[in-house]
Amino acid sequence: MHEAERARHERTSRFISYGRLALFLGGAACLLAAFPGHARTVLLIAAAASLFVGFVALVWWHGRVEAAERHAAARARVNREAAARVERAWSEITTPSPPGPGREHAYADDLDLFGHASLFRLLGSVATEAGRQTLTAWLLQGAAATAIRERQAAVRELAARPAFRERLATLGLLVEPRPHELEAFLAWAESAPWLRGSRWLPWVARLVSAATVGLAAAHAGGLIDRPLWVYPLVAALALMVRYEARIHHTFSRAFSRERIFQEHAALFSHLVSDAADSPLLRNLQSALHVNHLSAPREMARLGRLMRLADLRFQAFFHFPINALTLWDFHVLAALEAWQRRTGPRLRTWFAVLGEVDALAAFGWLAHDNPDWAFPVIEDQGDRFSAESLAHPLLPGDRRVANDVVVSPPGTFLLVTGSNMSGKSTLLRAIGANVVFALAGGPVCARRLALPPLVLFTSMRVQDSLEAGVSYFMAALQRLKLVVTAAERSPRDGGMLLYLLDEVLQGTNTAERQVALRHILSHLLELPVIGAVTTHDLELAASPDLAPACHAVHFSEGVEREGDGARLSFDYRLRPGVATSRNALKLLELVGLGSRGRRADD
Repeated sequence: MHEAERARHERTSRFISYGRLALFLGGAACLLAAFPGHARTVLLIAAAASLFVGFVALVWWHGRVEAAERHAAARARVNREAAARVERAWSEITTPSPPGPGREHAYADDLDLFGHASLFRLLGSVATEAGRQTLTAWLLQGAAATAIRERQAAVRELAARPAFRERLATLGLLVEPRPHELEAFLAWAESAPWLRGSRWLPWVARLVSAATVGLAAAHAGGLIDRPLWVYPLVAALALMVRYEARIHHTFSRAFSRERIFQEHAALFSHLVSDAADSPLLRNLQSALHVNHLSAPREMARLGRLMRLADLRFQAFFHFPINALTLWDFHVLAALEAWQRRTGPRLRTWFAVLGEVDALAAFGWLAHDNPDWAFPVIEDQGDRFSAESLAHPLLPGDRRVANDVVVSPPGTFLLVTGSNMSGKSTLLRAIGANVVFALAGGPVCARRLALPPLVLFTSMRVQDSLEAGVSYFMAALQRLKLVVTAAERSPRDGGMLLYLLDEVLQGTNTAERQVALRHILSHLLELPVIGAVTTHDLELAASPDLAPACHAVHFSEGVEREGDGARLSFDYRLRPGVATSRNALKLLELVGLGSRGRRADD
């Protein structure tokens, strides 16, 4: 629908372009034909004037049609990418993802928070720079229980308001944000005005421009017989030479790009267009109107000041107008008045915009996945308990849901199973849903209850040739971070959840088992909960771990295909320790098993 609308506006725009050209050429032809001394000079001039008036009207209409075409194209893209997110068609989602904090973060890299197929891009309806910054912060650090519940209520409301979310995302796309541009604008708004910092310069500019215009008008009207206006004009030129570069630098800082502030005015107007029901959204709307200052109105004023400052780009008109009136000085004075009045509020206003944008992104997620649940946050809870939990990055027809319980402190979930059976995916499903839950969004589960958690993971450990760190040493360093955070968690508040996937793989089995038993025994003494995957099935029978171990496993089957066979997985979680291993089966399936036997022979 929106794509058809965009195509219709494109055809209209092309038709108007032809009409503009025809009217302009017709008017020019009539004007040229009227001279010299044509018998119908008056009629031809009147016709030329009419054609030029029609040309101006078409220019105005063309601008409206092009704006409508941009809006339709943005709406089409919003809906196209919403469908791509439902299908997990990552290549069709163009929303940029932040680079992420790196491997030193507690869980970002392990849980695919950022990147091509990531949690951030699943929430890809965020279109403003403020929204991306807010959503990034929410994903990287969980909120307190009260804030989570407030966000959940707001997300539920926005999930039921598709028109509001679509227009917000559309207007955000039209702003066309660029990295660091928002922060540069806010830094200028919070800086000290330099023109108003001078006691004499604003008054001199006003007096010089008034004298130039007044004396020139008096001379033109015959009130004075000498061009006295030349003297203040020389003073105006001197001021221009001295300060014009600085004025234009200020304009460049304030007016970074075409249309950005007009569209931001529309964004802020949209945020307050309808009264919200949830307390959080009502508070956010109230923050946009403080002490008689309205965010939509002030951003619209800034847009008008930008259009006045844009005269500097019209070289033919700018110099004479600026020389006679010191136009740029007066625009700068008005801009700095706006800066002094509004600058202290801007960061709060853009924070509101970012928060609503991030909440709307979770609203899209809840709307597109109606079978997902909002988690129950248990302030005094000590367990992670989920029914039908699955990984949110997997498409609905591919993900397999399982009931998972990680609790209480003094115990741990031990996940065993053969290669490719789903152990790592289960841990990432737990972690990804915890991230969504702590951010205030819905989770990929029928039910989820958890306390306010601090999350730490050790999954994708990598060695570093540059730093001279082996795989085993990198794994130890990562585990040190987890253990240190676990020891600190009682003081910092919030229960820690650790997720350890096949840790300490860079050493022999005997030493790995001893080291892992030592680390787990230490974690079991702390008020933390966690899950561990391993191929070392002996851990479940270890005397020091067996009483605290809740063992579950994945299994596989072998299906015959002609003369060969293939492994099959149902990804269903079962109680107890795995009883089968598939490494040798995989060797045979890829054609390496028989070679190995011949070598042994």
